Amino acid sequence: MLSESSVLARLGHGEAIHGLLGSVPSPLLCEMVAAAGYDFLILDREHLLRGEEELMHCLRACEAAGIAAWLRLPEVDAKQIGRALDAGFETIVLPRVESADEVARAVAAAWFPPQGRRGISGGRVTGFGALALPDYIARVNGEPRIVPMIESAAGLEALPAILAQPGVAMVLEGALDLALDLGLGPQPAHPQVWRALQRIAEACAEAGVPFCANPRTPEQLDHWRERGIRCFLAGEDRGLLLAALKNRLHDLQQKN
Repeated sequence: MLSESSVLARLGHGEAIHGLLGSVPSPLLCEMVAAAGYDFLILDREHLLRGEEELMHCLRACEAAGIAAWLRLPEVDAKQIGRALDAGFETIVLPRVESADEVARAVAAAWFPPQGRRGISGGRVTGFGALALPDYIARVNGEPRIVPMIESAAGLEALPAILAQPGVAMVLEGALDLALDLGLGPQPAHPQVWRALQRIAEACAEAGVPFCANPRTPEQLDHWRERGIRCFLAGEDRGLLLAALKNRLHDLQQKN
C-alpha cells in the first residue's frame, strides 16, 4: 500500500541516505543490496531492455527486504510513469532532463487532478481498495516523487526553472554524461565537470531541493559531506561487482 517515502522523509529529518543504481536484473541482487544496508535502489530502464514482469519481481523483492525501489525511465512518458507508480515504485528518476517543461509533464503524470493528469486506479498501491481513493489522492498529490538528472549543458542552464517546478523530490547528478556533453570525453572527474556539479549543488541549496551526489574519490566525498550533502549514490552495481571480483582474483593470484 502507498506510504510516504521513508527515504525522502529521513532525508528531510536530517539523516544521511545511500543508494545504488541497479543494472543487473535480479530480485536476489535487490535483496542483497538491501542486506548490505543501502536505503534505495534505482532500477534502470534507460540503458536496459527490462520487462515489466521482471521489474515487478524486483519491486516485490525490494519491498520484502525493506529497501526503497525507484525506477529510472528513458524519457517522460505519462503512461509509463503512471503505471510504475501504480505498481508501487516510490520515485521516478528521469535522465538528461533539459527543461522545466519535461519536469512539469512528469509531475502531471504522477499527480491526480486537479494538480495533475494521472488516471486513477484502486489496485495494488491502494491495498486493492483498503486505502480509500480520496485519501490515496491526497497522499499522492502532497508528496514529490520526480527526480531529474542533470547530465548536459542544457540541463545546467535550465536548472533554476527546473527547480522552480513543484513535485521535484531531489536532483541527481550525472557527471559522466555531463562530461561527454561538454566535449570532455569520459572524464567525470574533470575540473570543468566538478565546477558544474558545484553549480548544481548550489542551485539545489538555494531552492531547498535535496541534491544527490555520486562521489568518485574520497576527496569528493569529504567535500560533499563538508557542504552538508546527505544523499549519496554509490555508483552502479555492475561496476562495483566487477571491481570486487577482479580484486579478489588479483589477491588469489599474488605469489608469496
